[in-house]
Amino acid sequence: MLLRFAVENHRSIYERQELSFAASSLKDPKNGLINCNAVNNGAIVPVVVIYGANASGKTNFVNALFRMKLMVLWSQTKGEPTGGVSRYPYLLDPSCSEKPSCFEIDFVLDDVRYHYGFEATSKAFITEWLYEIPKAHRRKLYERNKQGFDFGRGLKGQNHNIAKLTRPNSLFLSAAAQNGHELLSRLYKYFDDIMFSDSISVPGHKASSWMKEDAVDNRVIDFLKSINTGVIGYKKKETEIPEEHRTFRRELNALFENMTENTMTFDSDNEEKMVEIQLEHRGKNGKVVRFDLDAESAGTRRLLIILSQAFKAIDEGMPIVIDEIDASLHTYTSEAILRLFCSTINKNGAQLIATTHDTNLMKSNILRRDQLWFADKNNEGATEIYPLTDIRTRRGDNIELGYLQGRYGAVPDNDPVSVLLEDH
Repeated sequence: MLLRFAVENHRSIYERQELSFAASSLKDPKNGLINCNAVNNGAIVPVVVIYGANASGKTNFVNALFRMKLMVLWSQTKGEPTGGVSRYPYLLDPSCSEKPSCFEIDFVLDDVRYHYGFEATSKAFITEWLYEIPKAHRRKLYERNKQGFDFGRGLKGQNHNIAKLTRPNSLFLSAAAQNGHELLSRLYKYFDDIMFSDSISVPGHKASSWMKEDAVDNRVIDFLKSINTGVIGYKKKETEIPEEHRTFRRELNALFENMTENTMTFDSDNEEKMVEIQLEHRGKNGKVVRFDLDAESAGTRRLLIILSQAFKAIDEGMPIVIDEIDASLHTYTSEAILRLFCSTINKNGAQLIATTHDTNLMKSNILRRDQLWFADKNNEGATEIYPLTDIRTRRGDNIELGYLQGRYGAVPDNDPVSVLLEDH
């Protein structure tokens, strides 16, 4: 379970910004809350929805969690031995290119709360730390200061040997997982399991390629059927890969080998057939008609991927991030996705972070006030993230109206049409 995430000096984020899943003490309905002894109130929220004007930094904030995941997964295996660290410091202050970016996260795994984080410049990871918090006091598992490591008694394993293998531009957590460290491999997998859905437009061939590896979840079909998309089932269709495509790959391989003295291979080099997904509809006289995904609506294609990821997250009890959840989707459909995580279907404590512009969701009876967050830019153009609970409201207030009237910030400051008229 994800408890907290914070980031500093990343894209439009200058100062430290933090998102928390801890349920507040407000007397809002408790239905759907996830029991968690690791937080003071004993409960965390299953869904957080982030609002904000265009270019306010909503996507940059959730992207920071994605960047943290990639650094954990790839810094040891895909980083160049003499290279630096791939990061995106705040650009509106030139001095930030020399300052470290900071990423922190608190999560619960196997009933134990962990606090993990690191600081990185463009050259190296300069600090890294991991603590476990069994009760009120945290316990050090390791601390890193550049290439100096200090290990706590609770961290068993070949820690010192792994530290010698950890490059300045790789994380110890990443190196430990690559070397089979028992505990840290489990924490590494936690990051690997966090899912992200950020494709606003999903072409048919991309959706089909994404779905072809496994059977389409029947719950996805049931969902699509229930919202009147006309979809009643699906079928996998195998088609021959044209010979000219296979010839092109062979020629590309040969060209790459001549230029680099290496061999380039494709996953489908030896395949003669490709698999495509078709969705079934009920046609005239009850006859089943199958459509290629290119013939389906943009919303249906996007739902195929979002719902498949959402049900996987629910089954595994893991976080999922959906950027612009309302893109190509009706309000009721977006709300239904939120409800999946706020209902008894969510038995394993899965969580959803969603960004949106759909203010209708603010009126939903499934969202508490501590599940609504905002992204806004200050006078210096830096993103600030804050919850509705930072603002005085009462249960029963029209939150949507208050937001649209600008009471909570995170809306455009000016009327662009009026500005244009003033110039004429």
